[in-house]
Amino acid sequence: MKTIAVSQDIRLTGGFAEYAIESQRDLELSFTAAADASVLVQIRQAGKIRLRTFTEAGVKVSYLFWNDCDSALEIDEQHEVMQDADFHIAYCETNPADTKRHVYAALRQEGARSRISSASLVSTVKDFDIEAVNFARHTYSDMDHYSVVTEGGHYKMVANGKIVKGASYSENHQTSRSLTFDQKQSSVILPILQIDEDEVEASHAMSVGSIDEDMLYYMMSRGLSRKECVRLISTSYLMPIADTIENKDLQEKLRAELEEKLENYAGR
Repeated sequence: MKTIAVSQDIRLTGGFAEYAIESQRDLELSFTAAADASVLVQIRQAGKIRLRTFTEAGVKVSYLFWNDCDSALEIDEQHEVMQDADFHIAYCETNPADTKRHVYAALRQEGARSRISSASLVSTVKDFDIEAVNFARHTYSDMDHYSVVTEGGHYKMVANGKIVKGASYSENHQTSRSLTFDQKQSSVILPILQIDEDEVEASHAMSVGSIDEDMLYYMMSRGLSRKECVRLISTSYLMPIADTIENKDLQEKLRAELEEKLENYAGR
Protein backbone atom coordinates (compact mmCIF):
# COMPACT_ATOMS: atom_id res chain seq x y z
CA MET A 1 0.00 0.00 0.00
CA LYS A 2 1.32 3.43 -0.97
CA THR A 3 0.65 6.43 1.26
CA ILE A 4 -0.50 9.72 -0.25
CA ALA A 5 0.43 12.69 1.91
CA VAL A 6 0.86 15.43 -0.69
CA SER A 7 -0.80 16.42 -3.97
CA GLN A 8 0.28 14.25 -6.89
CA ASP A 9 -0.51 12.85 -10.34
CA ILE A 10 -0.71 9.06 -10.57
CA ARG A 11 -0.56 7.06 -13.79
CA LEU A 12 -2.07 3.57 -13.58
CA THR A 13 -0.31 1.10 -15.87
CA GLY A 14 -2.37 -2.01 -15.13
CA GLY A 15 -3.29 -4.49 -12.40
CA PHE A 16 -4.23 -3.79 -8.80
CA ALA A 17 -3.08 -0.74 -6.85
CA GLU A 18 -3.77 0.25 -3.24
CA TYR A 19 -3.37 3.70 -1.72
CA ALA A 20 -3.94 5.29 1.68
CA ILE A 21 -4.61 9.02 1.92
CA GLU A 22 -3.17 10.28 5.17
CA SER A 23 -2.55 14.00 5.31
CA GLN A 24 -3.51 17.10 7.25
CA ARG A 25 -3.34 19.17 4.06
CA ASP A 26 -5.80 19.97 1.32
CA LEU A 27 -4.90 17.70 -1.61
CA GLU A 28 -5.16 17.76 -5.38
CA LEU A 29 -4.99 14.24 -6.85
CA SER A 30 -5.26 12.88 -10.36
CA PHE A 31 -5.40 9.31 -11.65
CA THR A 32 -4.87 8.45 -15.32
CA ALA A 33 -5.82 4.91 -16.31
CA ALA A 34 -3.62 3.90 -19.25
CA ALA A 35 -4.35 0.15 -18.91
CA ASP A 36 -6.97 -2.04 -17.25
CA ALA A 37 -6.72 -1.53 -13.49
CA SER A 38 -8.51 -1.76 -10.16
CA VAL A 39 -7.73 0.68 -7.36
CA LEU A 40 -8.53 0.78 -3.65
CA VAL A 41 -8.13 4.16 -1.95
CA GLN A 42 -8.55 4.27 1.82
CA ILE A 43 -9.08 7.78 3.12
CA ARG A 44 -7.72 7.90 6.65
CA GLN A 45 -7.14 11.62 7.12
CA ALA A 46 -7.30 14.63 4.83
CA GLY A 47 -8.37 18.21 4.48
CA LYS A 48 -10.33 19.03 1.35
CA ILE A 49 -9.66 16.77 -1.63
CA ARG A 50 -9.86 17.77 -5.28
CA LEU A 51 -9.87 14.58 -7.35
CA ARG A 52 -9.55 14.19 -11.13
CA THR A 53 -9.50 10.94 -13.15
CA PHE A 54 -9.00 10.27 -16.84
CA THR A 55 -9.83 6.90 -18.42
CA GLU A 56 -8.09 6.44 -21.74
CA ALA A 57 -9.78 4.87 -24.78
CA GLY A 58 -10.54 1.17 -24.46
CA VAL A 59 -9.45 0.93 -20.81
CA LYS A 60 -11.46 -0.72 -18.02
CA VAL A 61 -10.88 0.70 -14.54
CA SER A 62 -12.55 0.34 -11.13
CA TYR A 63 -12.01 2.58 -8.11
CA LEU A 64 -13.22 1.95 -4.56
CA PHE A 65 -12.89 4.91 -2.18
CA TRP A 66 -13.23 3.64 1.40
CA ASN A 67 -13.74 6.49 3.88
CA ASP A 68 -12.19 5.84 7.30
CA CYS A 69 -11.84 9.50 8.36
CA ASP A 70 -12.84 10.38 11.90
CA SER A 71 -13.23 14.06 10.97
CA ALA A 72 -15.32 15.92 8.39
CA LEU A 73 -14.31 15.47 4.76
CA GLU A 74 -15.12 17.50 1.64
CA ILE A 75 -14.35 16.15 -1.85
CA ASP A 76 -14.79 17.64 -5.32
CA GLU A 77 -14.42 15.16 -8.19
CA GLN A 78 -14.32 15.23 -11.98
CA HIS A 79 -14.06 12.10 -14.13
CA GLU A 80 -13.46 11.93 -17.89
CA VAL A 81 -14.24 8.71 -19.82
CA MET A 82 -13.04 8.30 -23.40
CA GLN A 83 -13.98 6.08 -26.37
CA ASP A 84 -15.03 2.50 -25.50
CA ALA A 85 -13.65 2.90 -21.98
CA ASP A 86 -15.37 1.37 -18.94
CA PHE A 87 -15.20 3.42 -15.72
CA HIS A 88 -16.57 2.34 -12.34
CA ILE A 89 -16.17 4.32 -9.13
CA ALA A 90 -17.66 3.30 -5.80
CA TYR A 91 -17.80 4.90 -2.36
CA CYS A 92 -18.05 3.16 1.01
CA GLU A 93 -19.15 5.61 3.71
CA THR A 94 -19.48 3.87 7.08
CA ASN A 95 -17.39 6.22 9.21
CA PRO A 96 -18.93 8.35 12.01
CA ALA A 97 -18.00 11.73 10.49
CA ASP A 98 -19.58 14.18 8.05
CA THR A 99 -18.91 13.86 4.31
CA LYS A 100 -19.73 16.32 1.54
CA ARG A 101 -19.02 14.94 -1.94
CA HIS A 102 -19.56 16.56 -5.35
CA VAL A 103 -19.05 14.27 -8.37
CA TYR A 104 -19.12 15.11 -12.07
CA ALA A 105 -18.63 12.28 -14.60
CA ALA A 106 -18.39 13.02 -18.32
CA LEU A 107 -18.78 10.38 -21.02
CA ARG A 108 -16.82 12.24 -23.67
CA GLN A 109 -16.55 9.84 -26.61
CA GLU A 110 -18.62 7.17 -28.32
CA GLY A 111 -18.89 3.84 -26.53
CA ALA A 112 -17.85 5.22 -23.13
CA ARG A 113 -19.47 3.56 -20.10
CA SER A 114 -19.62 4.65 -16.47
CA ARG A 115 -21.03 3.30 -13.23
CA ILE A 116 -21.14 5.26 -9.97
CA SER A 117 -22.03 3.36 -6.78
CA SER A 118 -22.24 4.16 -3.10
CA ALA A 119 -22.99 2.34 0.15
CA SER A 120 -23.48 4.47 3.26
CA LEU A 121 -24.10 3.67 6.92
CA VAL A 122 -25.23 7.09 8.07
CA SER A 123 -25.04 8.25 11.67
CA THR A 124 -23.81 11.80 10.93
CA VAL A 125 -24.21 13.98 7.81
CA LYS A 126 -23.61 12.46 4.36
CA ASP A 127 -24.28 14.94 1.55
CA PHE A 128 -23.80 13.76 -2.05
CA ASP A 129 -24.29 15.69 -5.29
CA ILE A 130 -23.56 13.38 -8.24
CA GLU A 131 -23.93 14.19 -11.94
CA ALA A 132 -23.28 11.91 -14.93
CA VAL A 133 -23.44 13.39 -18.44
CA ASN A 134 -23.62 11.59 -21.80
CA PHE A 135 -21.82 13.82 -24.30
CA ALA A 136 -21.44 11.30 -27.16
CA ARG A 137 -23.49 8.71 -29.04
CA HIS A 138 -23.80 5.14 -27.78
CA THR A 139 -22.65 5.97 -24.26
CA TYR A 140 -23.98 4.33 -21.09
CA SER A 141 -24.27 5.69 -17.55
CA ASP A 142 -25.57 3.92 -14.47
CA MET A 143 -25.81 5.05 -10.84
CA ASP A 144 -26.82 2.98 -7.83
CA HIS A 145 -26.83 4.34 -4.29
CA TYR A 146 -27.83 2.51 -1.12
CA SER A 147 -27.91 3.84 2.43
CA VAL A 148 -28.88 2.71 5.90
CA VAL A 149 -29.67 5.76 8.04
CA THR A 150 -29.49 5.42 11.82
CA GLU A 151 -30.43 7.63 14.76
CA GLY A 152 -29.04 11.14 14.33
CA GLY A 153 -28.12 10.53 10.70
CA HIS A 154 -28.81 13.03 7.90
CA TYR A 155 -28.54 11.69 4.36
CA LYS A 156 -28.94 13.64 1.13
CA MET A 157 -28.44 12.28 -2.37
CA VAL A 158 -28.85 14.45 -5.47
CA ALA A 159 -28.49 12.08 -8.44
CA ASN A 160 -28.46 13.96 -11.74
CA GLY A 161 -28.35 12.20 -15.09
CA LYS A 162 -28.06 14.21 -18.29
CA ILE A 163 -28.05 13.30 -22.00
CA VAL A 164 -27.07 16.25 -24.21
CA LYS A 165 -28.32 16.99 -27.70
CA GLY A 166 -26.53 14.78 -30.21
CA ALA A 167 -25.81 11.92 -27.78
CA SER A 168 -28.29 9.63 -29.52
CA TYR A 169 -28.64 5.91 -28.73
CA SER A 170 -27.28 6.52 -25.24
CA GLU A 171 -28.57 5.38 -21.86
CA ASN A 172 -28.64 7.02 -18.45
CA HIS A 173 -30.09 5.12 -15.49
CA GLN A 174 -30.12 5.56 -11.72
CA THR A 175 -31.36 3.79 -8.59
CA SER A 176 -31.30 5.30 -5.09
CA ARG A 177 -32.64 3.57 -1.98
CA SER A 178 -32.51 4.61 1.66
CA LEU A 179 -33.48 2.38 4.58
CA THR A 180 -34.17 3.87 8.01
CA PHE A 181 -34.36 2.28 11.44
CA ASP A 182 -35.19 5.30 13.59
CA GLN A 183 -37.47 8.34 13.52
CA LYS A 184 -34.66 10.64 14.67
CA GLN A 185 -33.05 10.88 11.25
CA SER A 186 -33.60 12.52 7.89
CA SER A 187 -33.23 11.09 4.39
CA VAL A 188 -33.64 13.06 1.16
CA ILE A 189 -33.19 11.67 -2.35
CA LEU A 190 -33.55 13.94 -5.38
CA PRO A 191 -33.46 12.01 -8.69
CA ILE A 192 -33.01 14.26 -11.73
CA LEU A 193 -33.03 13.43 -15.45
CA GLN A 194 -32.26 16.07 -18.09
CA ILE A 195 -32.82 14.61 -21.55
CA ASP A 196 -32.15 16.72 -24.67
CA GLU A 197 -32.20 13.88 -27.22
CA ASP A 198 -35.02 11.65 -28.49
CA GLU A 199 -33.32 8.36 -29.41
CA VAL A 200 -32.20 7.42 -25.91
CA GLU A 201 -33.14 5.37 -22.83
CA ALA A 202 -33.32 6.89 -19.35
CA SER A 203 -34.81 5.83 -16.02
CA HIS A 204 -34.71 6.47 -12.32
CA ALA A 205 -35.95 4.55 -9.29
CA MET A 206 -35.89 5.70 -5.68
CA SER A 207 -37.28 4.77 -2.30
CA VAL A 208 -37.01 6.09 1.24
CA GLY A 209 -38.62 4.06 3.98
CA SER A 210 -38.35 2.27 7.29
CA ILE A 211 -37.93 -1.43 7.81
CA ASP A 212 -41.07 -3.52 7.37
CA GLU A 213 -42.22 -4.58 10.84
CA ASP A 214 -43.91 -7.65 9.36
CA MET A 215 -40.56 -8.73 7.92
CA LEU A 216 -38.90 -8.22 11.29
CA TYR A 217 -41.63 -10.22 13.00
CA TYR A 218 -41.24 -13.05 10.49
CA MET A 219 -37.46 -13.17 10.92
CA MET A 220 -37.70 -13.04 14.71
CA SER A 221 -40.29 -15.84 14.66
CA ARG A 222 -37.55 -17.98 13.11
CA GLY A 223 -35.34 -17.48 16.16
CA LEU A 224 -33.37 -14.37 15.27
CA SER A 225 -33.00 -11.47 17.68
CA ARG A 226 -33.91 -7.95 16.58
CA LYS A 227 -30.19 -7.09 16.61
CA GLU A 228 -29.46 -9.97 14.22
CA CYS A 229 -32.34 -8.95 11.94
CA VAL A 230 -31.12 -5.36 11.69
CA ARG A 231 -27.59 -6.50 10.92
CA LEU A 232 -28.67 -8.99 8.24
CA ILE A 233 -30.94 -6.50 6.48
CA SER A 234 -28.28 -3.76 6.59
CA THR A 235 -25.69 -6.19 5.28
CA SER A 236 -27.83 -7.08 2.26
CA TYR A 237 -28.09 -3.35 1.45
CA LEU A 238 -24.45 -2.41 1.81
CA MET A 239 -22.24 -5.48 1.34
CA PRO A 240 -22.16 -5.56 -2.52
CA ILE A 241 -19.87 -2.49 -2.46
CA ALA A 242 -17.00 -4.77 -1.37
CA ASP A 243 -17.15 -6.56 -4.74
CA THR A 244 -16.08 -3.44 -6.67
CA ILE A 245 -12.44 -4.57 -6.63
CA GLU A 246 -11.77 -7.87 -8.41
CA ASN A 247 -9.50 -9.30 -5.73
CA LYS A 248 -10.95 -12.18 -3.71
CA ASP A 249 -8.68 -11.79 -0.67
CA LEU A 250 -9.34 -8.07 -0.51
CA GLN A 251 -13.07 -8.59 -0.96
CA GLU A 252 -13.11 -10.88 2.08
CA LYS A 253 -11.13 -8.36 4.11
CA LEU A 254 -13.49 -5.52 3.21
CA ARG A 255 -16.56 -7.64 3.90
CA ALA A 256 -15.19 -8.51 7.35
CA GLU A 257 -14.53 -4.83 8.09
CA LEU A 258 -18.01 -3.85 6.98
CA GLU A 259 -19.62 -6.66 8.99
CA GLU A 260 -17.75 -5.47 12.09
CA LYS A 261 -19.09 -1.94 11.67
CA LEU A 262 -22.60 -3.21 11.16
CA GLU A 263 -22.26 -5.47 14.19
CA ASN A 264 -21.17 -2.51 16.31
CA TYR A 265 -24.15 -0.48 15.09
CA ALA A 266 -26.68 -3.25 15.60
CA GLY A 267 -25.42 -3.80 19.11
CA ARG A 268 -26.11 -0.24 20.22
